[in-house]
Amino acid sequence: MATAAAVSELRVVLLGNSWSERSSVGNFILGETVFTEEEPDHCVRGRGELQEKQIVVINTPDLLQPNISEDKLRRHVETCKNLSGPGPHVFLLVLQPEDFTEELKEKLCRVLDLFSDQSFDHSLILISTPREESSAFMDKDQPLKDLIRKCRYRNLNQKNLERAELLARLGQVVKENNGEHLVCDVFVDAAPGLALDRERLKQAEGVGSRSHPLKSVAGKVPSKMTQLPQYMSNVGGQQRTDSASTPFEMRFNSLCENMLPHQ
Repeated sequence: MATAAAVSELRVVLLGNSWSERSSVGNFILGETVFTEEEPDHCVRGRGELQEKQIVVINTPDLLQPNISEDKLRRHVETCKNLSGPGPHVFLLVLQPEDFTEELKEKLCRVLDLFSDQSFDHSLILISTPREESSAFMDKDQPLKDLIRKCRYRNLNQKNLERAELLARLGQVVKENNGEHLVCDVFVDAAPGLALDRERLKQAEGVGSRSHPLKSVAGKVPSKMTQLPQYMSNVGGQQRTDSASTPFEMRFNSLCENMLPHQ
C-alpha cells in the first residue's frame, strides 16, 4: 500500500463548470500552457515533472451541463478513470461562487459519486475570484457552503494564490488520506459502449500528454494566479537555461518528499 513518504506521482482531476477556469488552473499547476482555450468533447491529460516528481492533471469536458445524458456522462467518467489510473489522488473543484446553484451542486455530487462514494474525502474546492467583491458568503451561496461541508471544509480562494501554496494543499489532501489514491467504482451495469474507449484515450494523449519539466519554465511562470493570463500569452517556446533551482523548486521538492504518494 502506498505511503505519503514514497514519492512518485500526484494525479489531479479538474472538475467545474468553466473549461477556461479549469484550464487556467491546470496550466498554473503544471507551469506550462498545456490546456488551450478551445474546449474539446473529451478528457485531456497533461503531465509535468520536477526533479523526478511527476504531476498528472486531467481536465474534463463540461460534465455539469444540464442536458448531458447519463450515458455520455458515464463515458466521460470512465475515460477519466482510465486516464487517472490506478486512481486519482485529488479532485480539484474549480467553482465560481455567483454561478454555483443548487442544481450545479447536485450535478457535481452526482459526478463525484460516479467515481466513488469516497470522492468527497479526496476533494479540494478552489473558489474563483468573485466578480463582485464580498467579505462573506451570502445566503445565495448556500449550495457552495453545503459542498464545502461535504469536502471536509477543504477550500482555497484563487485570488493571489501562489503555486507553492496550491501544491502544498494538494499534498495535504493526499496526506490526510494516508497517501492512498481513490479506488474508483466499477460500472457493474456498464453496456459494451462503456468499455475503454481507445480513441478517446488517444485524443486525450494527443493534447498535453507530453512531459513538461517544470524546472525549465519555473523561472518564468507567474507566482500568483492573477498573473497567469499574461504568462499564458507570453510563454511561447522559451525555456530557462540556467541550472540553478528556484526557491519554488526547492520548496516543492521538500513538499513532495513529505506529502506525495508513490501511486
